[in-house]
Amino acid sequence: MKKLFTLLALVGIISLGYQAQAQDDAADTTATEAADTATVAPEPEPEPEPEPTPEPVSEEPEAEASFHQIIKDKFIEGDWQFMTPVLICLIIGLAISIERIITLNMATTNTDKLLSTVEDALANGGVEAAKEVTTGIRGPVASIFTQGLMRMSEGIEMVEKSIIAYGSVEMGRLERGLVWVSLFIALAPMLGFMGTVIGMIGAFDAIEAAGDISPQIVANGIKVALLTTVAGLIVGIILQVFYNYLVSKIDSLVNQMEDASITLVDLLVKHKLSK
Repeated sequence: MKKLFTLLALVGIISLGYQAQAQDDAADTTATEAADTATVAPEPEPEPEPEPTPEPVSEEPEAEASFHQIIKDKFIEGDWQFMTPVLICLIIGLAISIERIITLNMATTNTDKLLSTVEDALANGGVEAAKEVTTGIRGPVASIFTQGLMRMSEGIEMVEKSIIAYGSVEMGRLERGLVWVSLFIALAPMLGFMGTVIGMIGAFDAIEAAGDISPQIVANGIKVALLTTVAGLIVGIILQVFYNYLVSKIDSLVNQMEDASITLVDLLVKHKLSK
């Protein structure tokens, strides 16, 4: 009986030792696998660094086109074949107007001072002295005085006729060139209208060739066509301003000539009666 208990105790001890050994082996295996897994497992990828926020770039406003560049662009868009005649009208018209303005300003005379000088000359030196005074002065009024004094020997009536006749000549000289300015005033808009009509015809030809009424084709054609009209009207307005100034200047000079001529006749009659 004791042997049986001793045998059972020995079997139990061996079983417990085997189980403990098995548990140790399992624990070692688990630890080894865990170490291998820890070794083989890939390292976590680093988080991407946030990209730096780009600094806002200050957009510089585009430089505005100059007035000269705008005019140049519109001239090209309007077709040089039609814009060139309008430009020529402007250039020639301005050249004539500026020349006339300079001439008329140089022809302006202080009539009161001239009459006072002529009166003193008549009183001190007679007609010849007065003639020398008027000959040395520029302007239509002085020229009329000279012509009247040259006819003094033929009588007062002849002096009046000479003043009237030579006054017409001087008026014609003052108005020289105005006919060309008025021509360009009328011609520039007409050339612009002609360019518009031809441009519209071209726009309709483009529509016919395309076979469809495209807004872009119509808009481009009309825009180009109307540019010549605008150019012609602008030229006409500019030249009209110069023309009106020239006309007013000529009228002022003519009034001075008439008033001074009447005063000169009175001075000559007074000088003749004083002898």
